[in-house]
Parts: sequence; structure tokens; C-alpha cells
Amino acid sequence: MVKQKVVIKNPTGLHLRPAGILCKEAMQFKSHITFTYRENTANAKSVLSVLGACVKCGDEVEFVCEGDDEEQALASLVQAIENGLGE
Repeated sequence: MVKQKVVIKNPTGLHLRPAGILCKEAMQFKSHITFTYRENTANAKSVLSVLGACVKCGDEVEFVCEGDDEEQALASLVQAIENGLGE
């Protein structure tokens, strides 16, 4: 299991378009991928779960990846967020 905290940089947070990009990125990996925001844990492979977390710009989330490709999954998700998730 690997973990890393990341600050969301998108001006509008994780609304539908960046949430979809995040999920698409997460679905490329076999690992179980979640993130924690406040007391909530969201499945990074589910758009509804990501949207339900109500993450806004400047919020810090902690990704947790568990599985065969956990290192690659975490690195890929962190890079996608730092690149602005397409925005």
C-alpha cells in the first residue's frame, strides 16, 4: 500500500470533467485506488464517488493505492492532478 497527499489545483475543483479524467486515469490500473478528503473516502474509479466528495480548489486529498501496480498508479494520478486534469 502506498499513500500520498496532493493539493487540488483546478480552479473549480473536481467537477464533472476533471472527475471523469481522474477516473479514466485510475481505471488504467489494477490496483484498488481511493482517496480521503476530510472524513470521506472516495473510490477514484467511480465518477459519482469522486463528485460526491465535493473537493474544491486548494483542498488536500490523500490517495491510497493497493495492488500489483500501486506505485505506477499513485505516480500517474499525482502527475495528472499536478498537470490540472485537462484544465
